[in-house]
Amino acid sequence: MKVTALLGERFKNAPSDCTIESHKLMVRGGYIKNMASGIYSLYAPAKRIAKKIENIIREEMDRIDAQEVMFPVVMPASLWEESGRYTSIGSEMARFTDRGGNRLVLGMTHEEAAVHLARNTASSYTQYPFTIYQIQTKFRDEPRARGGLIRVREFTMKDAYSFHTSQEDLEKTYARFYEAYERIYRRVGAKNVVAVKSDSGMMGGSISHEFMLLTDIGEDTLAICPECGYSANMEVASCEIDNEAGEVEELKKVSTPGVKTIEALKEFFGIDEKKFAKAVVYQRNKDDSYLIVFIRGDLEVNETKLRNYLGEEVHPAAVITEESGIVAGFIGPIGLDGGLTAVFDKSLEGINSLVCGANEQDFHYTGMNVERDVGKVDYVDVAKVFEGAVCPVCGKPVITVKRGIEIGNIFQLGTKYTKAMNMTYLDRDGEAKNPIMGCYGIGVGRLMASVCEESCDKYGPIWPMSIAPWQVEICNLRSTDEAVSRVADGLYETLQNDGVEVLYDDRDIRPGSMFADADLFGIPVRVVVSPKNCDAGVVEVSTRDKSIKTEFAIDGAAEEIRALVAKLLEEYKG
Repeated sequence: MKVTALLGERFKNAPSDCTIESHKLMVRGGYIKNMASGIYSLYAPAKRIAKKIENIIREEMDRIDAQEVMFPVVMPASLWEESGRYTSIGSEMARFTDRGGNRLVLGMTHEEAAVHLARNTASSYTQYPFTIYQIQTKFRDEPRARGGLIRVREFTMKDAYSFHTSQEDLEKTYARFYEAYERIYRRVGAKNVVAVKSDSGMMGGSISHEFMLLTDIGEDTLAICPECGYSANMEVASCEIDNEAGEVEELKKVSTPGVKTIEALKEFFGIDEKKFAKAVVYQRNKDDSYLIVFIRGDLEVNETKLRNYLGEEVHPAAVITEESGIVAGFIGPIGLDGGLTAVFDKSLEGINSLVCGANEQDFHYTGMNVERDVGKVDYVDVAKVFEGAVCPVCGKPVITVKRGIEIGNIFQLGTKYTKAMNMTYLDRDGEAKNPIMGCYGIGVGRLMASVCEESCDKYGPIWPMSIAPWQVEICNLRSTDEAVSRVADGLYETLQNDGVEVLYDDRDIRPGSMFADADLFGIPVRVVVSPKNCDAGVVEVSTRDKSIKTEFAIDGAAEEIRALVAKLLEEYKG
């Protein structure tokens, strides 16, 4: 490809609404163009990168015996009504009606379509296990589209679905996908990737992992143990605490006029916030009834863990009514209205003396002992993990909290969809059973942007050889000079004939502008052909990451460049 024929422009500056580096560089470099909120067109460089990522994914899916299929983007609402997700998913799913009055949806994920494809086809245990996958466009009406291709509404995704007759068999396939994902990320050049335990969310299932690219701009918060490698999304990370029991004290009611917050109580009593039992009030979504979480004063409630424990949706209480019996600012577990649900976080377990509200205006208790003053309670983990928390695996207080971008996920779904949609097979004994499912996703555009975010400098992307839009860029610094163009044209033709992907900048522009554009193209190998080099009988060769800068004799340059490309490709083999 010659730059003179390439559609797209490169810019010195990015628009003000580009807030992260990958978004800035991909707009400046002529990779993407915004059409609407969270919806982008891809220019040729981005499309070439996406195609290479897709090919790597296909190779790794085929390697673990997955078979490629294709599902429709548009599906009947009735299919989603079977699974129950037509009503359980909110406005993120696009719903519409066709000219015949049929209710339809745009696919944001394809579990229902996968079950539809396989049911009535895989009817015997002898046809299991099997895995199907697609690389397809999806639409999710994301309310917070941002960051270019990091968070979009329309996106291309690889989603795979496996079907099994036993949990043991699912776990074997799950492990194969886990390893395949590690190979995919290695091959595309994503370096700082960790797999973390995660919440299954709307997908359902009991076990799930997210693959996270560690970066400060990530939207997800992760808990990681640098000692043993434990890692989990903040939403599900176990919050282990090494509490100091302290002395058992007498229960006393103390006047605390107007002292409502932990900060004010800490100053009033002159003790550490770890000695308080903080009350956090929530309401159930279904009926707005109240429930109260009691947690150590220095910690916060993890609402995802709370919802998972309760098995229902809740939200922070907006208003606490007088009829509720809750005395806002002075809430405690002693004498709490029996009609209220109380949840005790395990951060309170084993502490002999705590300060808590007295359920009376302007009063608190000191010396509260849960077992003595409240009775036997079930402690559960609903706290947010924090920097320096105890690792639940190795027991060391070294948990670190980092940010990450989710670039893939895998779920063990169980029979959530096959049971709801009445997909069955006959086992060895002729008994009808529901297959067990797994699902596995990777967003192609997000992965491309994430690699850019990780591999760049202030001048542009530094694309890994495995996914770079082109492998070599030839910069002709004097296209009006016949001798220089003869060398550059010859190299371009020879390398292309040898199967090397080449972008040839044949424009008559200043060298500074050409090099600035070359940095934005981010192509791994750059070949500079100039009058000075030609007079010396050489071409200048360098790599975008600045690890190599050398000269090759013109006569053998094509062969040397081809060998360099092969060497750099070798680094990204699966």
